[in-house]
Amino acid sequence: MVTKVIFLIIFFAVMIAVGIYSRKHATNVNDFVLGGRSVGPWLTAFAYGTSYFSAVVFVGYAGQFGYKYGLSATWIGIGNAVIGSLLAWIILGRRTRVMSKHLAAATMPDYFGKRYDSKALRIAASAISFIFLIPYTASVYNGLSRLFGMAFDIPYSVCVIAMAALTGVYVILGGYMATAINDFIQGIIMIFGIIAVIVAVLNGQGGFYEAVRKLAEIESDIPVTLGQKGAFTSFFGPDLPNLIGVVILTSLGTWGLPQMVHKFYAIKDEKSIKSGTIISTFFAIVVSGGCYFLGGFGRLFDTPAIYSESGSILYDAIIPSMLSTLPDILIGIVIVLVLSASMSTLSSLVLTSSSTLTLDLIKDNIVKDMDEKKQLLCMRIMLVFFIVISVIIALDPPTFIAQLMGISWGALAGAFLAPFMYGLYWKGVTKAAVWASFACGVVLTVSNMFFKFIASPINAGAVAMIAGMIVVPIVSLITPKMDKKKVDEIFTCMDETVVVSKKKSIEE
Repeated sequence: MVTKVIFLIIFFAVMIAVGIYSRKHATNVNDFVLGGRSVGPWLTAFAYGTSYFSAVVFVGYAGQFGYKYGLSATWIGIGNAVIGSLLAWIILGRRTRVMSKHLAAATMPDYFGKRYDSKALRIAASAISFIFLIPYTASVYNGLSRLFGMAFDIPYSVCVIAMAALTGVYVILGGYMATAINDFIQGIIMIFGIIAVIVAVLNGQGGFYEAVRKLAEIESDIPVTLGQKGAFTSFFGPDLPNLIGVVILTSLGTWGLPQMVHKFYAIKDEKSIKSGTIISTFFAIVVSGGCYFLGGFGRLFDTPAIYSESGSILYDAIIPSMLSTLPDILIGIVIVLVLSASMSTLSSLVLTSSSTLTLDLIKDNIVKDMDEKKQLLCMRIMLVFFIVISVIIALDPPTFIAQLMGISWGALAGAFLAPFMYGLYWKGVTKAAVWASFACGVVLTVSNMFFKFIASPINAGAVAMIAGMIVVPIVSLITPKMDKKKVDEIFTCMDETVVVSKKKSIEE
């Protein structure tokens, strides 16, 4: 217990110290929200990765999908690295940075408002962001608090409130730069922590080969596999269609999440984008691939602790049950690992929500003539407001972690992904198409919560994203086009000539 407490005290002290240090980088709106658009590759890549992977992945998703799909759940981590990190940086990174600066857009709703010349779109995007980031935040609290309960026997409510307060302090103090520096520190902890945990858990099962042999002996309980053995160690696992749905939601979904895309707004230069692409992909392979690989051995820890009184399985209890067998010093490392993952995600979520509410909804709509000081004060107040609401929900969460996150990701990415990405490349996207995508993502996800026409909220989220990708081009082709002159002016930033050295380009 002493070891665990010492780890926590050091961790908390470093986070607060970074917040105090970063105060000088949060004196105006541009610095508070974007770090002055001068954040380097390592900070940006780690900020992207740590915002991506939280307790939701480590506790909720790794537990649930590792139990369902066995070692094939590792494909989810590989998809996160290739689609969610590598391709996201290649396809969105540079263009997002160039166009957001040209449009002077600080948030995703601001981008929609200026790219499509519509104040109404900006307000709608702001409302969608705020509403659906709340359940995501609640799911992060939920996952972390379960681990704290296992390690310290501390009440769930105390864990949630303490974590929310600490996150709020360093974000309010230092803004984006504080979150970026802390994300870098937290990312390093996550990389070494996940490797140490995997080694320890497998050694506890007699080593890798022995653990795989035990897993191969378990009969599959999924009907399509007819009870065969070895399904949980097979290449594509016992349920490939649903596995693909999870890969799509958790990988492609990041392309449309405001707190993820926001990282590209703040990156410094071309070199940083190239380096950041490599660093971010490596980070995702180790952390996400490691989490799902570890979760794949979940059935070897089939104890009474993972079942409810009615006999149904508690997916969120699988990873804590697995880790409870580790030595105290490793449990301390795990706590700091998951705390790092969660607080980095939380800081990103609360900063995104407060800046969106202030800059896109309150400024010029509710409060006229907001100067820099008023905007900064308002953002800090909204930070507290967002944290309080998410804590209230987290104290009495409506369903388990993966479903909370599936609803949030499905609605946000379903609404935003298509019009954001198409808008970076294609001049022909219309306002009506953006509205159609917003409606498609939100209506499909919310209606599925009540009517369950798609059994899994994860698959519903994946369907919402794919639907948006189809709806936007179709509606754009049959609805009135935007003013050509305005659109051409927006895209002039892509045609601007820059001079580079031969080592960057061999063009004559």
